[in-house]
Amino acid sequence: MQPDGHVPNGRFPTTHWSLVARAGVDDDQANREALGQLLGRYLQALRAHLIYGRQLRPEEADDLVQEFIASKIIEKNLVGRADQQLGKFRTFLLASLDRFLIDQIRMQNAKKRAPGEGRMVAIGERGDLIQERGRPSDAFDVAWARRVLAETIERMQAECRRLNRPDLWGVFQSRLLDPMLEGSEPADYESLVERFGLKSPSQASNVLITAKRMFARELRSVVAEYALGEEEIEVEIAELKAILAASRQ
Repeated sequence: MQPDGHVPNGRFPTTHWSLVARAGVDDDQANREALGQLLGRYLQALRAHLIYGRQLRPEEADDLVQEFIASKIIEKNLVGRADQQLGKFRTFLLASLDRFLIDQIRMQNAKKRAPGEGRMVAIGERGDLIQERGRPSDAFDVAWARRVLAETIERMQAECRRLNRPDLWGVFQSRLLDPMLEGSEPADYESLVERFGLKSPSQASNVLITAKRMFARELRSVVAEYALGEEEIEVEIAELKAILAASRQ
């Protein structure tokens, strides 16, 4: 089972901000690939923000995201203006998308008064959205948190395969992951002993402890790619846990 927003592209090839730097420079094949990888991490969260946070219809959200990418990110090199010292890249990207949404609404309303040429996405009047600001919506936060969780899960699975330890992944999935994501009952230790050829429930419990430590390391490695320093990593992990816990309630 994979959470929403999972993108099975393997391990991230480089740190998050170095990918931002590569995506924001001269247009060559390598940098276009970097931009594609970078956007792949945010598309679901941006779309969720527009649909659930700004109440756009799915087709409107899709059109707006595509036009935002074409006219702002590609034509205007929006990524090249991101600054790691000024805050999170996703906050910068989301605020830019919200400004683009407001501009589209204003252009559309102005065109009704004075028809003329101009590229825009059909949204509707939506004057209420002009009052919105670029704070992440709950939908954006949840989609982003699930994206981080999906990458962490993918890395942990890869590490378990590398170590030839299906018991680590199986016990973790059955006792913690599936109950968290699907609301299922945790598998009892006796069944896990039989399923993975373990010696005792006590050994199964120790396997779970090892698996939880592995998951924590992988989560930290994912977050470390876009957070600045140890303090920010800790804050970000705490925020991710809070967002996921709230989304399950």
